[in-house]
Amino acid sequence: MARLPSESDDPETVRGESFEEQVRADREATATFLHELADQLEAGTDLTMAGDDWEIPFTYEEPIEIEYEVEPAGDGSLEAELEIEFTGFQEDGDENELHIR
Repeated sequence: MARLPSESDDPETVRGESFEEQVRADREATATFLHELADQLEAGTDLTMAGDDWEIPFTYEEPIEIEYEVEPAGDGSLEAELEIEFTGFQEDGDENELHIR
């Protein structure tokens, strides 16, 4: 399971609804999350992303769309955004999309 740091101990399972979470993590936690996500992608079409207070189990279909955007931020720094779009079907047959930003 690809896990990000979070602030709550009562996890909510997110299924078939919109969900967005933004966290600040150190280099090691970010790398661990990305490695765990990559391991799940390599292993098959089921993955789970989670924080301490949420989890999103997901089965996806290929192809996977990857978008990378880099732009200067107003404070002189550089902002890079990685978006991975998984399209698949949940158990109830409704199409669902999951975005990681």
